[in-house]
Amino acid sequence: MHVAYLGPKGSFSHSVVQQTFPDADLIAYQTITEVIKAYEDQAVTYAVIPVENSIEGSVHESLDYLFHQVDLPAVAEVLQPIAQQLLATDTEKKIEVVYSHPQAIAQGKAYIQEHFPFARFEGTASTAYAARFVAAHPDKPYAAIAPKAAASEYGLETIGVDIQEIDENYTRFWVLGQQDPELNLHQQARKLSLALTLPDNLPGALYKAMSVFAWRDIDLTKIESRPLKTVLGEYFFIVDVDYREPDLVTYALEELTSLGISYKILGNYCVYQLDEQ
Repeated sequence: MHVAYLGPKGSFSHSVVQQTFPDADLIAYQTITEVIKAYEDQAVTYAVIPVENSIEGSVHESLDYLFHQVDLPAVAEVLQPIAQQLLATDTEKKIEVVYSHPQAIAQGKAYIQEHFPFARFEGTASTAYAARFVAAHPDKPYAAIAPKAAASEYGLETIGVDIQEIDENYTRFWVLGQQDPELNLHQQARKLSLALTLPDNLPGALYKAMSVFAWRDIDLTKIESRPLKTVLGEYFFIVDVDYREPDLVTYALEELTSLGISYKILGNYCVYQLDEQ
């Protein structure tokens, strides 16, 4: 079995796929879009992508591609505790540039501004790419925000420990595929993720969409708007639904249809949590 992930080695995505699919052949790609395309092209059995961080919110590249470009469901969700480290080739080095993925930069920005107020930030495709780049330039005043695994993978020193702003920092990863994987992990819940598109001529459309779940006592764990990329002011809504009572959810979806509210199922999946790496 082959599994695609956002590489290179030492990234949080790499840690997730190692723990989730310990016996699989893991294939790294440079961008989230390339990870998804690897599955579209049938090069892999599953694709694992980040979809949301508890500090910085949704990963728009993932959700927008899944809504606009493909009909590819999430079949599992894996929660990864996130601890960001500041890495450099030398603990005494003056730091002028900090490299990392934009979400990691946002998570560690307060620490950097306090301890290295004159450093500037440069975005990279992943935290691990940042660590690898810094390791390749030992004579430069560079540092990377990356996980612990990247330090050992690329021979870097930790100059800032757990620099994320919030201790309870998690990233949601979706496993994309055609059938639920058999995972040797602790299952927490089951959810359904929907993308709702509201009709223009239905007053109170969003309220009515939420009501079909509310009056049935179906819990919604997330609601977020994203641009439809048509004209300014038009959006679709991403909704995560508690799926403990499938029959009730089915009735709710039927009512959505009767109201003229269309939906796309982004995933119907079990939720698992990993240990901190």
